[in-house]
Amino acid sequence: MFCYQCEQTAKSEGCTKIGVCGKDENTAALQDLLVHALKGLSVVALEARKLGLNDPKLNAFTCEGVFSTLTNVNFDPERIAGLVKKAVASREDLKARIKAKGGSLGALHECATFTPAATLEAMVAQGQAQSIDKDPETNADIKSLKQTVIYGIKGVAAYADHARILGQEDDAVYTYIQEGLAASLRLALDLGAWVDLAMQCGKINLRAMELLDAANTGAYGHPVPTSVPLGAKKGKAILVSGHDLKDLELILKATEGKGIFVYTHGEMLPCHGYPGLKKYAHFHGHYGTAWQNQQKEFAAFPGAIVMTTNCIQKPLKYMDSIFTTGLVGWPGVAHIADKDFGLVVAKALSMPGFPEDTDKGSVMVGFGRNAVMSVAGAVIEAVKSKAIRHFFLVAGCDGAKPGRNYYTEFVEKVPKDCVVLTLACGKFRFFDQNLGDIGGIPRLLDIGQCNDAYSAIQIAVALAGAFGCGVNDLPLSMVLSWYEQKAVAILLTLLSLGVKNIRLGPTLPAFITPNVLSFLVQNFDIKAITTPDEDLKAILG
Repeated sequence: MFCYQCEQTAKSEGCTKIGVCGKDENTAALQDLLVHALKGLSVVALEARKLGLNDPKLNAFTCEGVFSTLTNVNFDPERIAGLVKKAVASREDLKARIKAKGGSLGALHECATFTPAATLEAMVAQGQAQSIDKDPETNADIKSLKQTVIYGIKGVAAYADHARILGQEDDAVYTYIQEGLAASLRLALDLGAWVDLAMQCGKINLRAMELLDAANTGAYGHPVPTSVPLGAKKGKAILVSGHDLKDLELILKATEGKGIFVYTHGEMLPCHGYPGLKKYAHFHGHYGTAWQNQQKEFAAFPGAIVMTTNCIQKPLKYMDSIFTTGLVGWPGVAHIADKDFGLVVAKALSMPGFPEDTDKGSVMVGFGRNAVMSVAGAVIEAVKSKAIRHFFLVAGCDGAKPGRNYYTEFVEKVPKDCVVLTLACGKFRFFDQNLGDIGGIPRLLDIGQCNDAYSAIQIAVALAGAFGCGVNDLPLSMVLSWYEQKAVAILLTLLSLGVKNIRLGPTLPAFITPNVLSFLVQNFDIKAITTPDEDLKAILG
């Protein structure tokens, strides 16, 4: 195997024996084969589009398949093999429909003609032949940009899938995903073409995040500032981790009147700010952090645990209280495929729950763009009066590898006349800090999940409009951490919008070559983080 799609990759170079995430070489090979099959499906789908054949179910499946290969989503070889077979079956069915309409496909790439092997072992061998290190591209810089685009597409697919679940879609997103996957097969594209594809990926990801924002707020209302307890209530318990708001809603409905309290974990914390979710009286609070002590926290939780998307470093096979939903899968872990959470409720009722109430303080969430812009006047006046000197967006992913203490220290050292905006699971390094306020404006504003980068962008654009300047001219600095492919998509979005001076860490992507990094530095002034003291001095002077 060879995998370097996440920040935690071995030696910051690539995992070759087993993934740091926990996936083995068989799973890695099958994921590579699935991406290969989806490229072939995309080639045929683009030809079908020329004849007016555009299948919504096929588009949705393509997103689901790509999403399944994102870090820490699906470790189940049998389920991944099933997706490969479905991709090929869908491809062949589409070929027949093209032929029936009088179309002709001509010569096709091998990925659009291969047949999955009869056994799982043989399919693994097919996947090994499609490993990244077997890519026929000889130009290292082109290969770097190609992989950047593919990883960006994985992030786009994740957001598009979440949006579709709540009824929001745009065919332009599906078209780009298919075009990007098909383009990765072409050896004639130069560096300029791949830069363009990367910028297009960023733009389409903005649209995907816009769709997800409309889906979430349309279903549950705009987030409002909300205090979330970090302690526990005496009684039975279910912990929901991941990103999927719809699954959380279904669990809340399934547990009404059953004496079960529902808790969030990780990226689900912002859900407490949505009026349509916070209305449930048994939706109690938040448990644990994100990555630092995740396995210990889950092992100690006295109730059922539901994983809704990628949110865990290694499969906890030994815990029979874990359930997965949607695309998430690990061998030996129960999967809820039909959204009937009766098994989860029964498991929670059979477990001890919390023996007593505990008070571990609280945190504030719900500072989405509506909440922040409702006090825009006060914010603008505070900037003009110099009560607020600077804004820092300290956001991104959490992870287990050392280096993320930088973000805690950075926030702790931010001067008291500055405001910290945060989003995604990286905030769990400092989310419970009491930074006080500036004239009633909290100094730590939790904007939401990683996809709520859309809200952060809208806040920045609105402030730039109010001050009559560009986003890069605002007293705003972005200090980001990355982990997996949704972060790649968001970074490409920021770059496509022309945002400069981003500080990125804890380490730079292994798939970025020195020449590509040089291009990013020269054109966007991207910087690797150094130390909090040095970076704050460079920003504030």
